[in-house]
Amino acid sequence: MRMLFLGIDIGSSSVKTTIFDPIKGVSIGKATFPPNEQVIEAPEVGWAEQDPEAWWMNFKKGYEQIVNQQSINTKHIAGIGIAYQMHGLILVDKNQKLLKNSIIWCDSRAVDIGSKAFDEIGNEYCLSNLLNSPGNFTASKLKWVKDNEPDLYDQVHKFMLPGDYLAMKLSGEITSTNTGLSEGIFWDYPSRNISDQILNYFGFDKDLIPPIVPSIGEQVKVSAEVASELGLNKNVRIYYRSGDQPNNAFSLNVLEPGEIAATAGTSGVIYAVTDKDVYDEKSRINTFLHVNDTEETKRNGILICVNGSGILYSWLKNLMYVGHQDLSYQQMNEMASQAPVGSGGLVCLPFGNGAERILENKILHANILNIDFNQHTPSHIVRSGMEGIVFALNLGFDILKNHNIPFKAIKAGNANLFLSKTFRSIFANVTETMVKIYDTDGADGAARGAALGAGFYSTSGEAFESLTKIDSTEPQTHLLSKYKEAYAYWREQLKAIENG
Repeated sequence: MRMLFLGIDIGSSSVKTTIFDPIKGVSIGKATFPPNEQVIEAPEVGWAEQDPEAWWMNFKKGYEQIVNQQSINTKHIAGIGIAYQMHGLILVDKNQKLLKNSIIWCDSRAVDIGSKAFDEIGNEYCLSNLLNSPGNFTASKLKWVKDNEPDLYDQVHKFMLPGDYLAMKLSGEITSTNTGLSEGIFWDYPSRNISDQILNYFGFDKDLIPPIVPSIGEQVKVSAEVASELGLNKNVRIYYRSGDQPNNAFSLNVLEPGEIAATAGTSGVIYAVTDKDVYDEKSRINTFLHVNDTEETKRNGILICVNGSGILYSWLKNLMYVGHQDLSYQQMNEMASQAPVGSGGLVCLPFGNGAERILENKILHANILNIDFNQHTPSHIVRSGMEGIVFALNLGFDILKNHNIPFKAIKAGNANLFLSKTFRSIFANVTETMVKIYDTDGADGAARGAALGAGFYSTSGEAFESLTKIDSTEPQTHLLSKYKEAYAYWREQLKAIENG
């Protein structure tokens, strides 16, 4: 019988769904829902929340769209893979009832809690054992709830990450993964186990942690009720689960030390694979278990994140929308190509989406500096946004170089800002590294992961035989000095803002 695999990617802006044919190695149907971006609610300054039920409904609508448009026989779907926005906190009671909106990855309310924990647990211990400061990651968010909403906290049966929630909706079972616990800063690397130090310091009962399943491999069975609703066979299982950045790397076949993936969705990320327990003394870069980590073969992912990437581009689009009623992202990309390297001295600091790890968890807010009404056009503004994103990411790249992390070319999917040749060129020239673009996305990666976890593919090499490179962009020698000058000037402006 024909076998297909379902991939689901819960992003901040949308839920992407794909149905993947593992024999042909291609997606046979894709959907992104909603057509407009999902709402991020901010009831207080620095907060960021989403309704997990909206993710579930958007998945089902996208799935229905694919099945109807492509006339797919859903009985052929043999397994499911899930990718999800990292670091979120979801709380349910013993009846699996949602207790509050998800506190998502870019929420900054727990920054002070994480900073205090970093000092009181001890910087040396946190860095050597957790490879991170607790920061504003999931553990710190849970502590915020414990301190500020004690009545609600008393009702908590389990906490989850966004992918765990979708797996619960599909299966009726609450589970998580070691990779997920590491991204929440619940993982002790030397002992390869849950960190008792974190649990004890924050006063968390170990029973709040869901049972653990493998990231790649058999996890849980889809419930009979949901299988019937989605038209699936009764024995369909979830075989893969990963945070969006490890999954983006997985989807690009970035699995071995020295390989690097990048993405520029709502946030911008560089993600490097290593076999070492790497940390930065100021926790400006973050290390988590990679999706293919095992007892026998250590694999960690080093994450460089800038919160304001696609969300900045969306904000600029809305800003300029008044005079361009039909303005599209493609038109913006073309506008950016018309401005020079350095954007004529216009500087964009893209830090308007919460506390930035790359800036030691400061909430700096975004800035557009040096506007000259007689010189600068919308093209300069758009290009300065692109350059600001890449310059900000390059702060982390500089840290990687200081840690002597070997790296090769950067791989990225043909999506979001990497659709722009101008953005690719900026990225390659600023990082001085070749950028390779592949025809894949997070939902495709999750589907391939499910096929690998189910045993359809025997090795990761086999799973990615059909992965297609569609473009590559090399640094341009004659432009490198201009980009270095622009980057140095951008850093000066950033330092001036940081110093008030």
